Amino acid sequence: MQVIIQDSPEKAVALTSKIIADQLQSKPNSVLGLATGRTMESLYDVLAAMQRKGEIDFSLTTTFNLDEYVGLAGSDKNSYRYYMNEKLFNRVNIDPRNTHLPDGLAEDLEDEADYYEYLIEDAGGIDLQLLGIGNSGHIGFNEPLSPLLSRTRAVSLTPATIAQNSPLFERPEDMPRFALTMGVGTILEAEQCLMLVTGAAKADILAKAVEGPITSMISATALQLHSDCVVIADADAAAQLTQKDYYHWNFAHAPEWASYQ
Repeated sequence: MQVIIQDSPEKAVALTSKIIADQLQSKPNSVLGLATGRTMESLYDVLAAMQRKGEIDFSLTTTFNLDEYVGLAGSDKNSYRYYMNEKLFNRVNIDPRNTHLPDGLAEDLEDEADYYEYLIEDAGGIDLQLLGIGNSGHIGFNEPLSPLLSRTRAVSLTPATIAQNSPLFERPEDMPRFALTMGVGTILEAEQCLMLVTGAAKADILAKAVEGPITSMISATALQLHSDCVVIADADAAAQLTQKDYYHWNFAHAPEWASYQ
């Protein structure tokens, strides 16, 4: 795992967008794993602006999102399909047929989860998986005690997650209690994982995820096992990390980051 600390949320987003752009430049038909949430909105704004300027090309890209609420149609403005269409897909030159999310209205959720795993495998696996981190340390909707080798499946959402996400609904009581999510094991199979974390509210859980013991209580800790995981955090989110000096030194001196200075 590599940790990169940037002075501001804007710089953290800019660096993340450059890594994604470089991935698509080196492999135009890349398979991207995508995430939702407040943290990603600024990133998708930047990616859309880059595409308008011709700095990034999504025309051959395939995407798989981490998760979707159970019970919401893609046309529901609270669904993650709607979010992705509004925040990214409708703003860039991606083929809609190459954008994938679990079907929250599937009659058989287990079959849908298995089919999603098949689609990822059939696409050749995920080249770059974008991640955020939830307040409980979850990646995707892999809530506390999620098996660290878990696959895509239906899960129940914890009260903490419901409290975190329900304000995004016009009627908070309408927030679903279940979701389909990639498993921790599914996420770990990506060639590279890229986690973007901003804001002081994430400082405690980020420190636990990056520097704490690996535990199923905090699914993000499993990323410590990944051979190529990059965590990009702004100064506020990184405030409780104990090895900040080393992280700064490594980013400034490691050859692979020379072009990002």
